[in-house]
Amino acid sequence: MQDLHALVVEDDPDISSALVETLEGAGFRVTSARDGRAAVDVAAADPPDLVTLDLTLPHMDGIEVCRRIRETSDCYIVIVSARSDEVDKLIGLEVGADDFVLKPFSPRELRARVAALFRRPRSATLVDDTPVATAPHVPSPSQPADEPSVIACGAGLVINSARREVQVDGDIVDLTRIEYDVLEYLATHLSRVCTREEMVLAIWSSALTHDHHLVDVHVANLRGKLRRHSDATWIHTIRGIGYRMDKEGQQQGRRAGGGPYLVARFDSEDWARGLDF
Repeated sequence: MQDLHALVVEDDPDISSALVETLEGAGFRVTSARDGRAAVDVAAADPPDLVTLDLTLPHMDGIEVCRRIRETSDCYIVIVSARSDEVDKLIGLEVGADDFVLKPFSPRELRARVAALFRRPRSATLVDDTPVATAPHVPSPSQPADEPSVIACGAGLVINSARREVQVDGDIVDLTRIEYDVLEYLATHLSRVCTREEMVLAIWSSALTHDHHLVDVHVANLRGKLRRHSDATWIHTIRGIGYRMDKEGQQQGRRAGGGPYLVARFDSEDWARGLDF
């Protein structure tokens, strides 16, 4: 088994010990940090493949730690926190976290969630011309083997799945790993309504991720980034069901589930307004 490094960032010594034990049992080499500044320093000195991160930390809070680590690393970040407010979860995801686990956590569930993250492909990342360690490549569940490696979505949007690269009119769109997975999944199912449930299972690869609002958050962020490059609208909200992606300029009066549906615009800031889907 290759050497996979996990960084546990947790101020409570009992919870830190439980996290270390859980991750060591899963085969990780584990390093611990008790405060935010130390976590950023450890991540810079010994780049982790996985970070479990509390939000309430001395010297620097978990949101800022997540932001700083994400600036130089494509590692998986799982927030493990007792703060259950939706805004904490949304902000954590916005700054680059991959998942959110509430305390008290189940070691079995945490291991299952981590395993699900590592089943998703990762692209190699260079930091100061040095390759960042990556997990073993596993074909993405959202990209069947017989699908073309380049998907043209109209209005200049092109997805290159072999390179995990997205361009609009030749300009590269900077997406997080999950944002790319969401876009690729929708693009490989063009003109079909994709439910939140199926997207969670395909992209997170785990039935344990029950929070379907995660999909809404990442779709909103994705739309905001695409809109910086173009006014075109590719992704449509099917209220109460999920999303559908059309080639721009080819939207038709299609029906979802045999009946009419309402297509709603959804701006990147809408998740903060507490919309009920």
